[in-house]
Amino acid sequence: MFRNQYDTDVTVWSPEGRLLQVEYAMESVKQGSACVGLRSNTHVVLGALKRSVSELSGHQKKILEIDDHIGMGIAGLTADARSLAKYMRNECLNHKYVFGQAIPPANLMSDLADKHQRTTQTYVRRPYGVGLLVAGVDPQRQSPHLYQTCPSGNLYEFYASAIGARSQSARTYLEKHYESFAEADKDQLIVHALQALVGCVSGDDELTKENASVCILGKDQKFTLLEGDVLQPYLDRLEIRSAEEKEDDDDEEGKEEEPEAMET
Repeated sequence: MFRNQYDTDVTVWSPEGRLLQVEYAMESVKQGSACVGLRSNTHVVLGALKRSVSELSGHQKKILEIDDHIGMGIAGLTADARSLAKYMRNECLNHKYVFGQAIPPANLMSDLADKHQRTTQTYVRRPYGVGLLVAGVDPQRQSPHLYQTCPSGNLYEFYASAIGARSQSARTYLEKHYESFAEADKDQLIVHALQALVGCVSGDDELTKENASVCILGKDQKFTLLEGDVLQPYLDRLEIRSAEEKEDDDDEEGKEEEPEAMET
């Protein structure tokens, strides 16, 4: 994208009917580290890649707890995500104080999308440069939900989704296997999330317990964050699964390469 006279302010339309500042904010989401989400009939899982500024620094948190029944993964500007997380936590507390029960995720996401949209229509604000994957469990029905927000104010509900840099490979994996997610247990969902993240790792890096982060929510299960040593058993299971698939592929190639007997 090139700078032009129509991108100096978020409220200015281009002749093509575009709000370029909003599109620039959506580009910042594509530059963020990848985040994936998927759900079954009983649980919802978020997985994220954590980045470190240098070898001397720790990794940034990419999955944030909002309430016992809501968590979110981020791709884009982390500072903007923290601001939105603070707003969402306040909304959860206010709802619990006024109504005496946890806020339904659908209500919170509708308010959050409105907050995103207001920045695209106001001269003194800029759009939030972050995309969110929000996992939640309805407190009444105990049903899991997965939502995705956009800097433009759009709100979507998904069975599975991925956002951030190199997330296309994760989406391809999720599209290929999403039909099996509905009946999967929570351990299988976590392995699927990690497998989707493998294709999003940059360069020669590998998915490890240091740069991976997973959270899970579900029926009768509160927000649980899996990092470090707690996540290692799932990474080991993923490595075993990848090795078995590679052996199966090698066996199939060996059968195809067997020469046919010559006719005499």
